[in-house]
Amino acid sequence: MAQDTARQALPTPPSAPARALLPLILPALVVGVGSSLLYLVVSSLAERLQHVLWNNLPDALGIGRYSVLWMLVMLTATGVAVGLVVWKVPGHAGPDPATLGLEAVALPPVVLPGLLLATVLMLAGGPSLGPENPIIAVNVGLALWLGRLAMPRMPGSLWPALADAATLGALFGTPVAAALVISEALAGKPLKGALWDNLFGPLMAAGAGAMTTALVARPALDLGLPAVGRLRWADLLAALVLAPVAALIGILAVYAFPYVHGAFRRLGHPMVALPAGGVVLGLLGTLGGHLTLFKGLAEVAELAKDPTGWSAGQFAVMTVVKLAALLVAAACGFRGGRIFPSVFIGAALGLCAHALVPAVQPSVGVAAGVLGMLLAITRQGWVSLFTASVLVASPTILALLCIASLPAWLLVTGRPKMQLRADGTALR
Repeated sequence: MAQDTARQALPTPPSAPARALLPLILPALVVGVGSSLLYLVVSSLAERLQHVLWNNLPDALGIGRYSVLWMLVMLTATGVAVGLVVWKVPGHAGPDPATLGLEAVALPPVVLPGLLLATVLMLAGGPSLGPENPIIAVNVGLALWLGRLAMPRMPGSLWPALADAATLGALFGTPVAAALVISEALAGKPLKGALWDNLFGPLMAAGAGAMTTALVARPALDLGLPAVGRLRWADLLAALVLAPVAALIGILAVYAFPYVHGAFRRLGHPMVALPAGGVVLGLLGTLGGHLTLFKGLAEVAELAKDPTGWSAGQFAVMTVVKLAALLVAAACGFRGGRIFPSVFIGAALGLCAHALVPAVQPSVGVAAGVLGMLLAITRQGWVSLFTASVLVASPTILALLCIASLPAWLLVTGRPKMQLRADGTALR
């Protein structure tokens, strides 16, 4: 009886008529395609510059491409270059990147060119950050600015939602990621109409962004690891152990983040903090090797090609070094996101477990490690589950990860994530 009364007290929101949703289609398609193309252009420019800096230039100088000297020179020079952009370019390449996440942040147009330049330099130079946060910020700023000019009658809140979803679709190559992020963001908020009415425009934009990326660049998140067949009890045990272990390691980094950020903040000037961060990243690169540089997605694919090609000790070193590099790069002022480096960290940890205990399948180890690490770094359950599952193209892995996420979530819930407030304190 009490349950029936509760259901009557919470009526289902009425669905919007089709005529209210049809006007969203054109702006969603335009924003989706545009957001994807901007992401692809930035990625292409960064890859070409990376080839020049890490291949052509050292070859011309007769220096080893990933020698100790060249890693120190390149990471320090990248800190100097990005520091100059943050210092001198109008808008200073946006707010402190440690305060930004996947949520849409509308920046004024004057900030966007400097943020794009700093992002390209960072991606090419080798710091351990991904493109997601700055690309989302740029696409949101452009969509809001241009959308208001082209269609002033549309609500202003529409454009950030479309651009945020479109960029997520482009980054992951599927609109599912955007739908999950938006659904999680809408949880607990009062909605006007049904959930799918609120998702209609963003999902359309995400689909357009994902399709554009798929048709132009043909990305693939699947690492090509051996498929997980029939699940074994050993697989369940491995996932239940590895996901919480990865989450614990990630939590340690999250708690260290405000202190590392504070140390670089005390240096006071971007032309001091960013070159200093570059020096530290160069030293870390000499310890972990060239695979611990850059955003990590291409590098984790190289690890996955030969899961037995490194010892457990080497995988452990790469895990620790990449985690330290992520902390330093995110804290000293480089513009970038933290999801793709976290994928590398979790994958290296999972392959370390496989090297220590061969009964742990590489696919299970990688998926569980990535799941736990992303839960700790982002504290976003759906994105963590989705990312971990698509790395291993196996239908049976999803049920295993859903179970393994529960003990890992008990460890991370209520704790801060790797994102700070403007005053430098941890964001919960």
